[in-house]
Amino acid sequence: MGDSDSRDDSKLDEALEETFPASDPSAYTVETGIRVGAVPSPTESVRDNHTEHRFELVVNGETAFLLYQRTHDALTLIHTEVPAVLRGGHVGEALVKAAFAVARSAGLRVVAVCPFVRAYLRKHPV
Repeated sequence: MGDSDSRDDSKLDEALEETFPASDPSAYTVETGIRVGAVPSPTESVRDNHTEHRFELVVNGETAFLLYQRTHDALTLIHTEVPAVLRGGHVGEALVKAAFAVARSAGLRVVAVCPFVRAYLRKHPV
């Protein structure tokens, strides 16, 4: 290890004071599709709207929902809709978790038709 190693290290950009910490702009921008700033958090719990056959979550005046069909032995999850301003804030996940909690407590099997629910299950097996 001697002087040759220390000379090689001095050539690294990361070791130069003027470039450390990294001066590149953040990758979290509107252009990359990643939310910048505070993520809205669900202020109310998910509610089961029996009349509309959907689980609902209202955040900052916007309503996200998970449409379902219920039979005596199954809960079929059909479609998830999350307003654009709430996307990236785990609102859809909150809806799916609530649906599974209801199904579990009622002893229902879950049928996942909704592509969002299916993607959630691939990432979070139950």
